[in-house]
Amino acid sequence: MNRIGTQTYSLEQLADTYFNPKQSSVEEDKASAAGSFQEVLQAKQEAYNKQQGIGAVLFSKHANERLNSRNIHLTEKQMERLSNGIEQARDKNINESLVMLDNLAFIVNIRNNTVITALDQSGTGNHVFTNIDGAVII
Repeated sequence: MNRIGTQTYSLEQLADTYFNPKQSSVEEDKASAAGSFQEVLQAKQEAYNKQQGIGAVLFSKHANERLNSRNIHLTEKQMERLSNGIEQARDKNINESLVMLDNLAFIVNIRNNTVITALDQSGTGNHVFTNIDGAVII
């Protein structure tokens, strides 16, 4: 046992302190910040979802432009059905889905609950959908 100041230390304690130092406080702060960042991000996303309504369907800028240019207006009942279709796709582990609702088609990123684009049956051109891994018809 060695005495340093008023404290008594064993050689093992001193060896651990000087030869096997733990992470520095800066490294510990970085490690804890990474974990806390994920927690803060998740909390913010949950708060945003609550603000929008739990499980709220979001529309990308592109989808909003398509809805406006094609004069598509969704009723509250259609929004509920669209949300239900997204939940069905999520239950089947689909990532990018085509959700068909009445005469409307939506490409949806299931993980983010975000409609990427929308079109109606009267749209011009071919109706070919790519980069999807599932479809839900409601």
